[in-house]
Amino acid sequence: MSDSNSMSPAALARAEIEDSFDEELELELDDGRIEELLDERSDTASAAARRDYFLQLFRLQRELVKLQDWVVARKKKVVVLFEGRDAAGKGGAISRITQRMNPRVCRVAALPAPSERERSQWYFQRYVSHLPAGGEIVLFDRSWYNRAGVERVMGFCTEAEVDEFFRSVPEFERMLVRSGIVLLKYWFSITDEVQHVRFRVRINEPLKQWKLSAMDLESRRRWEHYTKAKEAMLEHTHIPEAPWWIVDAVDKKRARLNCIHHLLEQIPYEEIQRDPVQLPERVHNPEYTRTPVPKHLYVPSIY
Repeated sequence: MSDSNSMSPAALARAEIEDSFDEELELELDDGRIEELLDERSDTASAAARRDYFLQLFRLQRELVKLQDWVVARKKKVVVLFEGRDAAGKGGAISRITQRMNPRVCRVAALPAPSERERSQWYFQRYVSHLPAGGEIVLFDRSWYNRAGVERVMGFCTEAEVDEFFRSVPEFERMLVRSGIVLLKYWFSITDEVQHVRFRVRINEPLKQWKLSAMDLESRRRWEHYTKAKEAMLEHTHIPEAPWWIVDAVDKKRARLNCIHHLLEQIPYEEIQRDPVQLPERVHNPEYTRTPVPKHLYVPSIY
């Protein structure tokens, strides 16, 4: 992993493109295939850095599976909030957490803009319905902190509503913690230059253009407004029961590893011993004859 703080814009762009490729590799690779990746690379230093990243990621993902088993066995409730500027890498971190976990246990809540009906409800109401039951982990890709960020900066709410949010959210989160929910809050922090490069990559990459909305582009223009909003948010909502944790996300790979490692450290989980799995013998019935499947039902073999 390279030091992104000292990389040129061109090097940052190359790193972004390589990272997109690595995301696909991660689900195909395991510890035993890392050496194959090295053999395919001419740049030994770069290959070694990628190998180290993969090894650390796989190690942490094994621990996440242990955490998952513990949450299920102990009927624990875990909520993790991911906040940050557009292109800060929140989604990439979330996908690495969920990659090898059971989607019935660990799920992502990424809520769209509120409907007209939801706008008339108690502000936290639409988020409450996504909170976990016992034995579940919920990762919020943006959360109720939309009010302190995008809604405030873009003028989708009044300053009076923001003030009420700052009064209410500490009590709301204390209630969650008292109810037995483990609540973690991460802010992914990037620089002005890094966001600029990541936006340029998205603009020029057809597979990533869907990530850019008109709101994202406007947020670029209002960088300083978002900075002020973030500072006010941290000032009013950093509480002992649910503190904020800042993730340096200039280097995406380091950010993911650091965030996952920190998350694991915050929860006193332990490994749950599983009963050995025995594969049963296949039952064969001599009188059974398989009915042929008509050829027209098959998907054509184009590839």
